[in-house]
Amino acid sequence: MTNAKTDVLTIGNAIVDVLAQTDDDFLVKEKLVKGSMRLIETDEAERLYEAMGPAQLISGGCAGNTAAGVASLGGRAAFIGKVADDELGHFFRHDMSSVGISFPTAPLKEGAPTARSMILITPDSERTMNTYLGACQELTPADIDRETVEGAAITYLEGYLWDPPKAKEAFREAAAIAHAAGRKVALTLSDSFCVDRFRAEFLDLIRSRTVDILFANNHEVVALYQTGDLDTGLDALAGDAALAVVTLGAKGSLVLRGEERIHVPAPPVDEDIVDKTGAGDLFASGFLFGHARGAPLARCAELGSLTAGEVLTHIGARPQTSLHALAEQQRLLEGLAA
Repeated sequence: MTNAKTDVLTIGNAIVDVLAQTDDDFLVKEKLVKGSMRLIETDEAERLYEAMGPAQLISGGCAGNTAAGVASLGGRAAFIGKVADDELGHFFRHDMSSVGISFPTAPLKEGAPTARSMILITPDSERTMNTYLGACQELTPADIDRETVEGAAITYLEGYLWDPPKAKEAFREAAAIAHAAGRKVALTLSDSFCVDRFRAEFLDLIRSRTVDILFANNHEVVALYQTGDLDTGLDALAGDAALAVVTLGAKGSLVLRGEERIHVPAPPVDEDIVDKTGAGDLFASGFLFGHARGAPLARCAELGSLTAGEVLTHIGARPQTSLHALAEQQRLLEGLAA
């Protein structure tokens, strides 16, 4: 988009993922709902970490993952999120800067430690997340860097930001700055449990056009409109949202804009699906990168499918192969603005 210094600015919870393989018996024993995300406190985080098997540390968080995907595509990415001035905070900041993501947020000097999410991956590749927000909850409007927001073609916000009250205020501040600068604002609903907590507020954000682009999966759509029928939910969403992008798993994705509906099938994944963590985050990175560079909506969705497909083939929610190279192979970057 014209005069943008950054393609996509993402704002969200800065979290270090602690990933471990497990089985359904462990989830049952711990009374965990497969595929869900729950918020936990310090004591539970420490207890669960002791109970789970060998783990791998990877910088995560929905918005951070999306920024990493944009950078891997060759885009200009920035991230705003709060970490503490501790070991995990330094680990997270290094991971962001090492792939070229601008990260202007000052660390928290005193108080809660850097957030972490214990992600349990079962043999069917489903992930169950247990998240301690820690320093994330200290993101405030003061952390929203005006120059960074004004310079971003699209500011992308994660639904999980709606949990901490201060972060909610930061969310609204960023959206106001972006719109005043003539930029676009995108939101991901994050998960159906998040939708259940904040349904009315999310609907208001969509209907008031505080959000220009909405990302959701099929489960989140039916949760948003409290219906058991996806088509009913899609019809309602098409009437409410300026632009909505709905991921449908193996069935691909659907882009809704007024009466227009664009279905893009999911490409075949040549390798076995190892871990679904971050697939939605990476889909958003491909779509947003394409949209920021002026691609047609179908091409944006194709880029999203490509980037999501890469992350399915390995543990962790960030790309391990150059997404730019993959997109070039598929000729998906042809004709896009520089």
